[in-house]
Amino acid sequence: MIVLSGGTGTPKLLVGLKEVLDPRELTVVANTADDLWISGNLVSPDLDTVVYTLAGMIDRRRWWGIEGDTFRTHNFLKSLGRRELLALGDLDRSIHIFRSELLREGLSLSEATARLCRALKVAGKVVPMTDDPVSTMISTPEGEIHLQEFWVGRSGRPDVMGVRFRGIEDALPSLEFLAALERAAEVGEPILIGPSNPVSSIGPILALRGVRDLLSKKGCGSERRRRSRVIAISPLVDGRPVSGPAAKFMRAWGFPVTDQGVAEILGCVDLMVVSPGSDYRGPSVRLDTTMRNEAESLRLAEEIVRIADEGMEPGIEAEAV
Repeated sequence: MIVLSGGTGTPKLLVGLKEVLDPRELTVVANTADDLWISGNLVSPDLDTVVYTLAGMIDRRRWWGIEGDTFRTHNFLKSLGRRELLALGDLDRSIHIFRSELLREGLSLSEATARLCRALKVAGKVVPMTDDPVSTMISTPEGEIHLQEFWVGRSGRPDVMGVRFRGIEDALPSLEFLAALERAAEVGEPILIGPSNPVSSIGPILALRGVRDLLSKKGCGSERRRRSRVIAISPLVDGRPVSGPAAKFMRAWGFPVTDQGVAEILGCVDLMVVSPGSDYRGPSVRLDTTMRNEAESLRLAEEIVRIADEGMEPGIEAEAV
């Protein structure tokens, strides 16, 4: 299974998926448009959250960083007058140093991620969406700012007038991402869009050149019908985001904060998984998508795998409910 992932929502599901599936059958493509350099090192929040989740290291209270981490370096830098936008734990910072040194040696982000996963003994495959720099930029009445400045630095308070992905025009999907999509088309491997922010987490992945073509009904330049099915889990529960600024971002793009709005933003989905109270009228399955603990993550993962397996059987078609 290929999973497109941002932070928080999708990693919660990965807690269950890595138990239901053989982790070696799992390829997770992570958003990198949240990335930024802090104190000389590249921080990749969504990518790291996925890696830490699959490695069993994630801090499940905050859903970022490493469980049990300390913040002595961050706090000491602060006492010296050095402001860091993100509070980086000491172990977490070691990961950023590890990655950044490899990048400075000339490795790509994909290669550095593969090295990191081997070092942490991650069984599943974690792939950055691109090796090129892309940044999610938020337009506010005070000017355009990076997503992390909006959400962390300003606590998501400013009004949002627009959201764009700086550098997306020149960015290409990573070779590993493209290979995963092409393999999915060949063998009918399901593609799951996780319950992450449809604008700022999934949006950059889908905006990469050629990705929507590969997820469409026909492969890029091919006349044969794609056999893999794209399933998306809505990040909304009863019309509200579970966490994060999805509502502000969806409105800024001119979409209603509904499951229909999520489906329209994604635009390449065969089946939506929505909460029981949803009024979505397209092809869908209604499930309890809240994941407050590991048991609920496991329950939802089992349902998603069952749906994906059934959807691959000949003659099975999703029906509107």
